[in-house]
Amino acid sequence: MLVVVLVGGGPSAQAADAGFTNFLAALWPEAQQAGVSRQTFDEAMRGLEPDYKLPDLALPGRPATGAPSQAEFVQVPADYVKEASIARLAVEGQRLQQRHRDTLAAIEQRFGVPSTIILAIWGRETDYGRYALPYDGIRVLATQAYVGRRKEQYRTEFIAALLLIESGDVSRKDLRASWGGATGLTQFLPSELGKHGVDMDGDGHVNIWTSVPDALASAAQQLKNKGWQPGLRWAYEVRAPANVDCTQGVPEVTRPIGEWLRAGFVPVRGQKLSAAEQAQPASLLQPEGSYGPAFLTTKNYFVIKEYNFSDLYVLFVGHLGDRIGHSQPFATPWSAARQLRSTDVEAMQKHLTRIGLYSDRMDGKAGMKTRAALGNYQKSAGLKVDCWPSVTVLQALGRAQ
Repeated sequence: MLVVVLVGGGPSAQAADAGFTNFLAALWPEAQQAGVSRQTFDEAMRGLEPDYKLPDLALPGRPATGAPSQAEFVQVPADYVKEASIARLAVEGQRLQQRHRDTLAAIEQRFGVPSTIILAIWGRETDYGRYALPYDGIRVLATQAYVGRRKEQYRTEFIAALLLIESGDVSRKDLRASWGGATGLTQFLPSELGKHGVDMDGDGHVNIWTSVPDALASAAQQLKNKGWQPGLRWAYEVRAPANVDCTQGVPEVTRPIGEWLRAGFVPVRGQKLSAAEQAQPASLLQPEGSYGPAFLTTKNYFVIKEYNFSDLYVLFVGHLGDRIGHSQPFATPWSAARQLRSTDVEAMQKHLTRIGLYSDRMDGKAGMKTRAALGNYQKSAGLKVDCWPSVTVLQALGRAQ
């Protein structure tokens, strides 16, 4: 049984660190088999200590929900997709589009992903490189592999990070990361970089830390490998009809865009969609339930979601990409809807699971499937159907238990 003391330096803390040291030593055969040299392994392990202050750890005495959630899951859309942030990043993105014009043209030609989308990912992930990643990547990955909630995943990422050092793509000290272990200008987990990394500048290394061509090309390659369709928009903002059923806003409900239009959905700026566009399958997305903007999302929306699972992340990237291309702000304003605490949303998910309306992850995140399940519960309970986690729904679920 693991015993971890978060403060102090007494015998228990020393025992916990000894356990960490033994855990690392036991990883050597796996690292060696993967192609890591003894020298690289020993240098990476030298003086390494766990960081028990990281989020998402399974530690004795810490609440079951763990440390703080990612912002995209606890903020309402108006807070996450802030117009001031989008406008600032769009202006800078347009400047960088000119500065890296030749590189971006080559990337778009090779991978079929618009330069605006790639720039938007760079802008969202690290503010075009201005944001300095705060954590020692090796320490993060080792700690998450030792006491994280996804130990096996991070064990793989830890070995993959050692291989990046072994190959000379990045030095031990330059492998900075987020608390979740993502690294580089365009934020890759080490294993994803191993699958999708591109040496665009031709220097023999995949360097997403200081080489803009490599970072942007690697992001494009990842989207291409995950199914990006050239020439297809990520989404269309629409005005939903008054009688819209918000429970239809799940990936499984997919219809040709033309069928959605015939059902009363209207492009917000009155644009006429071509026959090819109307033939494309799309799903309904209402990030604030029945409030705020509505979107018809194409396959490319879900490809971006493979880069980051949050709906709000995809909205940010997709909209920023449009704005870099000189588009306009969302036509429908976000509402003042208030998101509940993630613990409350998780409680809702558990109850909805018990009554057979929800079968996805218990993560405290009000994603598409959670919102649809809430809407179906609202229907059955005779409540206003808006597919949004509110105090009213929480109280109704509490009384039903």
